[in-house]
Amino acid sequence: MTELRIAFTLNGEPCEAQTAAHRTLLEVLRARGAVDVKEGCGEGVCGTCTVLLDGEPVSSCLVLAARAQGRDLMTVRGLGDAGAPHPLQSAFVAHGAAQCGFCTPGMLLTAYALLRDRPRASRAEIRRAIAGNLCRCTGYTKIIDAIAACAEGAARG
Repeated sequence: MTELRIAFTLNGEPCEAQTAAHRTLLEVLRARGAVDVKEGCGEGVCGTCTVLLDGEPVSSCLVLAARAQGRDLMTVRGLGDAGAPHPLQSAFVAHGAAQCGFCTPGMLLTAYALLRDRPRASRAEIRRAIAGNLCRCTGYTKIIDAIAACAEGAARG
């Protein structure tokens, strides 16, 4: 079994990991304590394990950890924290968009990438963007409302 040492940036901090060549980014991140990255289907269809790799949403269960070499990774912890939440995090709370919370990290990161590129995204664009993130609790309405509130705020501001 081939062992690799990879170096990357995780939520703005330099990071290194020793891992087997066949390990996924999800496995390495969780082993490093990034439990905010959830494991859902393990097949890349639920969006639960979404992280931003060089700013783009990816299913970390499908990406080999070696692909992170020299790259920038962001998990939901990179958005904000309890003392200074990101506006999307505040909107999710205000709109009741985070129920069990399992899909929330992936939803937030997907929404963040969308609004970064399309700050005034329409509800239809929001629906398309989060189509790869499954939620069993909210029925999506509250999630879309929260993201749309941020987009509307950008349109006003």
